[in-house]
Amino acid sequence: MNYTESFYALKELFSSLETRKKLDTIEMDELEFESLSYKILPGIKDYYCDIHKTVLKPEFSFFTEIGTIEDNVHIEDIYVEENQKFKYQLIRPSGNEKVKKVTFLFHGINEKDWNKYLPWAKAICDGTQSTVILFPTAFHMQRAPKHWSNKRAMYKLSELRKQRFPNIINSTLSNVAISMRLHSMPQRFIWSGLQTYYDVIHFIEDCKKDKHPFIDKDFEFNIFAFSIGGFLAQILKLTNYNNYFDKTRVCLFCSGSAFNRMSPVSKFILDSEANVALYSFMVEHFDKILQKDNLLHHYIKDGHIEGQVFNAMLDYQKMREFREQLLKKYEKQIYAITLRNDNVIPSFEVINTLQGAYRNINIPVDEVDFDHRYTHENPFPPNSLEKETVDKNFSYIFNKVCEFFNQS
Repeated sequence: MNYTESFYALKELFSSLETRKKLDTIEMDELEFESLSYKILPGIKDYYCDIHKTVLKPEFSFFTEIGTIEDNVHIEDIYVEENQKFKYQLIRPSGNEKVKKVTFLFHGINEKDWNKYLPWAKAICDGTQSTVILFPTAFHMQRAPKHWSNKRAMYKLSELRKQRFPNIINSTLSNVAISMRLHSMPQRFIWSGLQTYYDVIHFIEDCKKDKHPFIDKDFEFNIFAFSIGGFLAQILKLTNYNNYFDKTRVCLFCSGSAFNRMSPVSKFILDSEANVALYSFMVEHFDKILQKDNLLHHYIKDGHIEGQVFNAMLDYQKMREFREQLLKKYEKQIYAITLRNDNVIPSFEVINTLQGAYRNINIPVDEVDFDHRYTHENPFPPNSLEKETVDKNFSYIFNKVCEFFNQS
């Protein structure tokens, strides 16, 4: 089954109401997950740090009304029920019950459905004989309120946003919800990232306690990450909580640069006003904000290694030696594939970050330039007139991915 055939067949299978979903060489299952880390999110007065056994009262929380319009989409994060309890999917080799090989698949920012990732997951499943976990980031995919994907409502909101900001670039119905939320509270990027980080750790621990119906408690796992999903993947790998990630291989696709070397202004990702606000908060003024925001300071500076690694990934220049020491430590377990015409996460910025300022980190970065039309957001257009070429290039990429994962 080639890529194009796989795309449409898996899309139909994903949305079907069958209790046991099978296609070709794989089976698809849906299970429930409950986040235990949602209490880290903005929206309450008192926070409790489990690691340090301490109560934290927020003394400062950045918020600007300039990014809001009649309070649309600005639900208090901690009360978004879809983000707390949700169903996730996995794709596994047909006939296998409990497996010992798992691959996490992390998606990009502002993604609303898994359609494009389903053939990717099947290719990894087929090529590695591992179960692929489609794990959604906080407030994305099935973890986001459906209202944020309502085309009519979001179109109206985008038009209002354009009126408020006449010079705005790339404000669309696709990105208006996330753009408005990050414009008004850029720290949501941090809190949702940390929530997802802790969710993945909890998922792994549940599996190790033999609580998963399809994963053996003695399992090993790798990570395939696309776009901003690579940011999460690197934080998990470089933090290596409880040595869980000792043997984990991380494959980054269109991913791997420091945060401030990305260019996410796109009609499918963020509009220009949100990007400016996010950059200002995360890069230009982050150290000063940490002095004011005691809650952020605690998770970024006070004994949370995941926060330190997160911070080191924000600005290429900042904490460079710390970041590069960690990348050097795990250089044999990280691999990146970039696309030459990627304008969101350019190849040279991935090389700068992963191979270090002095090119003394031996993380392989393969730059590829497809002979079909593509974008960062859509590397393999399934409805392309260049169908055979797209199929060929898809196979080429995922053969590389699986070859990396299958190395001992």
